[in-house]
Amino acid sequence: MAESTKYTPINNGTLPSEFNFTNIFTFRTKRSRTFAYIFVAVFVAFTVFLAFNPSQNPSSPWFSNIFTGSSFRISSSSTGLQPNSTVNTSSDSVGSQFSSIYSYFFANNSTQSARNSTVSNSNLNATVSGSGSVNSQAPTVKNNQTTSSPPFLPASSSTNQTTPFQETVKNGNNSYPPVVRNQTDLKPNQRTTSSPPVQSVSNQNNQTTPLQKTVTNASSNGTKSSSEFGDLVKKLVNCDLFDGEWVKDESYPLYKPGSCSLIDEQFNCFNNGRPDNAYQMLKWKPKSCTLPRLDGSHMLQLLRGKRLVFVGDSLNRNMWESLVCILRNSVKDQSKVYEASGRHHFRSEPSYSFVFKDYNCTVEFFVAPFIVRESVTKDKNGEKKETLRLDLIGTSADQYKTADIVVFNTGHWWTHEKTAKGKDYYQEGSHVYNELNVLEAFRKAITTWGRWVDANVNPSKTLVFFRGYSASHFRGGQWNSGGQCDNEVEPIKNTTYLSPYPDKMKVLEKVLRNMKTRVSYLNITRLTDFRKDGHPSIYRKQHYSEQEKRHSPLHFQDCSHWCLPGVPDSWNEILYAELLAKQYQNQKN
Repeated sequence: MAESTKYTPINNGTLPSEFNFTNIFTFRTKRSRTFAYIFVAVFVAFTVFLAFNPSQNPSSPWFSNIFTGSSFRISSSSTGLQPNSTVNTSSDSVGSQFSSIYSYFFANNSTQSARNSTVSNSNLNATVSGSGSVNSQAPTVKNNQTTSSPPFLPASSSTNQTTPFQETVKNGNNSYPPVVRNQTDLKPNQRTTSSPPVQSVSNQNNQTTPLQKTVTNASSNGTKSSSEFGDLVKKLVNCDLFDGEWVKDESYPLYKPGSCSLIDEQFNCFNNGRPDNAYQMLKWKPKSCTLPRLDGSHMLQLLRGKRLVFVGDSLNRNMWESLVCILRNSVKDQSKVYEASGRHHFRSEPSYSFVFKDYNCTVEFFVAPFIVRESVTKDKNGEKKETLRLDLIGTSADQYKTADIVVFNTGHWWTHEKTAKGKDYYQEGSHVYNELNVLEAFRKAITTWGRWVDANVNPSKTLVFFRGYSASHFRGGQWNSGGQCDNEVEPIKNTTYLSPYPDKMKVLEKVLRNMKTRVSYLNITRLTDFRKDGHPSIYRKQHYSEQEKRHSPLHFQDCSHWCLPGVPDSWNEILYAELLAKQYQNQKN
């Protein structure tokens, strides 16, 4: 009872000591809460004041450090400016100030974040701006000089490449799969590549990426968006580009007839008076994919700092002149496109090289009608005798073996009388065959070429193409015996009228299969066989000699070569498509 009485409450159940303690605790809690509210309100108001009304010259160095610690880095990376560049954009300023305040209190995390932000934004700008804006410094290519980075290498060969088609840059609701940005080339004394400089906003706005340009051109031919262009390129990888048909397309030709002064008179049907033009408005359409329109500006970006070389006969000169005209037509300042030796005619010299100065690239042609070497020897009587060395590659081979892209061809000269008969003409070592079948001679020559490619061409540096036989359409004779094609104004539409596949091209395919080096076969034989309407025929020159006039111009017709603009433009579109497909495939691996 004593213990119970000791702790019995009084004053209605409340002890005086308990009453005093509770009141004091309640009072202190209310005061602390009020103080906390006031402190938070003042802090928020003060922070907002500092953020939106920064002093340009704060008296306190503490505040100065907060607002100047990393604001330049953040704003420059987000706008893509180079050092010392300024942009009066309030949103950038506010964003940078908040980042700076944060970095002042949390230096380690913020610094790393800012660095990552800089790199990420810089890379984004680089990808969007494309090769034209990023890789503005390309190595100067002199004659027969090659750069240190080959075109279209697999992605694993360079750690600093941007992976096209794998990475997409989101722009609104569209995903832009960028066609390869130009790979950064190493200068002679440069050991490692560094991040390319980001150009100013004004320069970026005035430039269009190669992909965007290609998409623009593709859109005019029925492709609706850049994502569709990416799908188009993917389909090229497994597409048979040579199985298709010719369709009318009034957006062609790729350059205005008569606009390219570089076209040899022999191919310049427009200037030579050919009255019809339907042959210029046909596009090759593969059955299982769409052949992209050749965008000269984009192809020049792909060729930046590279050498593209054509080697072969006058049909490859036909293709070379076509490509030079297409590319030149896309250059604004055409005075910066010129033949390296100042030549204006392209039939008498053993080689030619067109320089595209702004892109530091060359597009070249080496005369080699047989690919193997033509020689002069002496017979038993000491008289000079022409032979064809089936065991030796052409004399100019060392000049193009290190080029970045090489397109070979041969064919038409193997149909001439001397080669067709094969008597006392073909030579191996010191032995001259009394007689050798032309198909066997062709096999020996192509085998020699294949072995030379395997032994001398670096496949990780050089892309090798072989363009197939281009069909002729002589009626009533051959090129030197009255053959004609002057009344042909439409292509062949019934495939039963096409010629059989040439035996020489079957030999070529067998040799290609047995080579170590991968060679892409541009099998244009069938698609050209449709085009009996595309030859110069009587429009091969403007002025005829007296002998030609006496025999009538109809007696001397060209039904082997092609008018420009014309069929060879489509060969180059196929070459362009092959480059895009290889690029996508290599970067994907």
